[in-house]
Amino acid sequence: MAKASLHQTHYTRQAQQLLTRTYGRSILNDSVLERAINYFEHHEFVASDVSTSPESEALHKLEQTGRHSHLQSICNEILELTEGESFEESNRKSAQLLGTIQLISPTEGSKIAENNELCKAIYKAILSIRLLDRLLLNNEVNDPYILKVLEEFEGKSFADFDALEQLRFTELVKMPLIMAALLQDIGHNHAHAQTILRGEDGNQDPQRTLAIEDRKKLLKINHKQTLAYISDGLGIPSYVGNSKAERDQFVVDEQLKHQFTKKIIQSSFKAKQGIGNLLKVPQIYASIILSTKASYNYKLLPKVYQALNQNVEKGTCSKAVVNALHQITGDFPQGFGITYIPKDSDGKEGEQYEYAIVNQLYPKKAEEPVCRAATKNLTFISHGQDFVVKAESNLYLPETAKQLSKISKERLNEILELLSSNYQERKSLDLIPRCWQTQDFFEIKNNQKLWNKVADV
Repeated sequence: MAKASLHQTHYTRQAQQLLTRTYGRSILNDSVLERAINYFEHHEFVASDVSTSPESEALHKLEQTGRHSHLQSICNEILELTEGESFEESNRKSAQLLGTIQLISPTEGSKIAENNELCKAIYKAILSIRLLDRLLLNNEVNDPYILKVLEEFEGKSFADFDALEQLRFTELVKMPLIMAALLQDIGHNHAHAQTILRGEDGNQDPQRTLAIEDRKKLLKINHKQTLAYISDGLGIPSYVGNSKAERDQFVVDEQLKHQFTKKIIQSSFKAKQGIGNLLKVPQIYASIILSTKASYNYKLLPKVYQALNQNVEKGTCSKAVVNALHQITGDFPQGFGITYIPKDSDGKEGEQYEYAIVNQLYPKKAEEPVCRAATKNLTFISHGQDFVVKAESNLYLPETAKQLSKISKERLNEILELLSSNYQERKSLDLIPRCWQTQDFFEIKNNQKLWNKVADV
């Protein structure tokens, strides 16, 4: 991932810095990832039955507080960037952050795995909270803890919560859900897990496909060490204040949130029909959209639901939850580059194609994404309109691509020359492209304003 620069809008820089502060590496050594690595390194050889001095315990509590406070600040920023004053605004803001992550991520070259590893946890967290909203609106949440929280609001439906009620629900449910999403695989950074991932000599590719036995060992280590980090590395924060009533409520709330965070993670390992689907389903989705495998292929990203539905068939995750996520995202991920055949004012198709970028959640039809136009009359533009790319216009679909086969190669080469930046790029592109790589377009600051406050579709 490129570093934040002056060629980015304030929002793009903010998103990039959030990613770095979560799973990045820096000389400050203070990201969520680095703090966890530091914890694992210093606690690996400490026996559980060794007595500690009051000074050591005080230091340990201070370190716990620091880690928990830092993680909470990251969660709050994610909420700030994804939660709005209405359902529609929350979806717009979430689409913007998901799309920005995709658009600043390389889709070619040697940095794909490194970048996608950095981005997956936040991407998954965003999907998890939007998925929770959808399941609540569908009355498809039956987790005892969430139902207990909902009882506080005396039968009021989630859709009717006022601002204070939303705040309370977010604190008790969405905050621990985001923490769970960010920490689900933190145990991979324990030394024992790293030995499996990188080999005894440390020279193996950690993203390679592991043998079945190694995968089982890694799963157990991750499960154990992730829960240990949540319990001992983070712990439960202490109340700061003078009110006994507030303190008593704070202690109860924090203990329940702590237990819920661990429960979601534990359930996600064998999600089936349980609450762990709030993590499991977004985890599978994110692992494909932001794949770290050598087989990564940008053109195949819209096939993500084939993999999810295979997991449904195997019984490893819930069909209802997969369907709910599909309703939210549609077939095409946020930030994906769509190529389409435009129509003139009379509804006739021209002998050309144009570029657009997926920029909204909740398409009315899964196969018809809502997009922002990136070109007009074969010229790149910075302030395109939002519109729905109909299935019969979308070149990703083979039936649509056949419509351009009647156009001469000379004309197709002419279009390609106008829409590609250089000859070397043109050589690697298809004459009738199913999609387009959006990174060069988004690197230009004026092209980073793809989201309107009010949808105009």
